[in-house]
Amino acid sequence: MKVLMLNGSPHKEGCTWRALCEIAKELEKEGIESEILHIGGQQVWGCMGCGACGTLGKCVHDEDLVNTAVAKMKECDGLIVGSPVHYASASGAITSFLDRFFYCGGSAAAHKPGAAIARRAGTTATLDQLNKYFTFNQMPVVSSQYWNMVHGRSAEETVQDEEGMQIMRTLGRNMAWLLKCIEAGRKAGITVPEAEPEKKR
Repeated sequence: MKVLMLNGSPHKEGCTWRALCEIAKELEKEGIESEILHIGGQQVWGCMGCGACGTLGKCVHDEDLVNTAVAKMKECDGLIVGSPVHYASASGAITSFLDRFFYCGGSAAAHKPGAAIARRAGTTATLDQLNKYFTFNQMPVVSSQYWNMVHGRSAEETVQDEEGMQIMRTLGRNMAWLLKCIEAGRKAGITVPEAEPEKKR
């Protein structure tokens, strides 16, 4: 089993990355692989709603990592999205990225567990924003013992946030537990729910 992690911070090895690493360590203890894909340091196109992905099977914008992430998600069993907090919201890069990721490749993540983590004040609003991508896509949302948040102005300071690091470790264990439950269900013949034809207003 494998979990894809998206680092939406412009700082490749900053606070968000350090929190994701703490989760990755717990997943590894449970025999689950993970990969951190840094997308916050590049220019990311916003979705234009052109609908071309319905024909092409991928986003028309190939300059960033959206299509790469969708391809990776097809091979992964869970998704964790990490973001700094910018004006009490997720970063602009991760927001644009996820708009396109789910619009053109949501089927690759459907019914797979998802979790969001964020840093500093404004976290609850940010988590609410990010979790909506999961719930819209029929993904079980993985929680921890508190809001999935860490504090610190640098990766080094983040490590000193003992509560935040514990929250990340608990999140990693909960993700591993849910992935194993889903795998056990699959082996027992339990499949994902059959979808009804979508109704539009």
